[in-house]
Amino acid sequence: MAGEPSTARVLLSGLRARCPRCGRGALFKGLLTVTDRCPDCGLEFSGHDAGDGPAVFGIFILGFGIGGLALVVEYLYSPPLWLHAIIWLPLIAVLSVALLRPLKGVTIALQYRYRSVEERERPGAT
Repeated sequence: MAGEPSTARVLLSGLRARCPRCGRGALFKGLLTVTDRCPDCGLEFSGHDAGDGPAVFGIFILGFGIGGLALVVEYLYSPPLWLHAIIWLPLIAVLSVALLRPLKGVTIALQYRYRSVEERERPGAT
């Protein structure tokens, strides 16, 4: 299709929590609540469901990152377990919430790009 945004632009829009089609309209109306439609271009988001994908990706990212950092800190400094808990538990909680919104935006943007529910003529449409 002519005028269709590139994959990179769609992904960047998802990371910025913007509409994957126009890149301007807000994708969320709350912290994680997806709007019904884009206020700028009218793209409907009712058929796009991120499901558990963003949470799973966040678990993998944080599990690898925080687990690796905890191992490095343990190897270099050998702090007591209570200090590990004070360091890592709040960091995990804050980063979990911070990662969910961009990961959910990217998941919805990928659904728009590769499995649009609005445009039946696209390959992979349901």
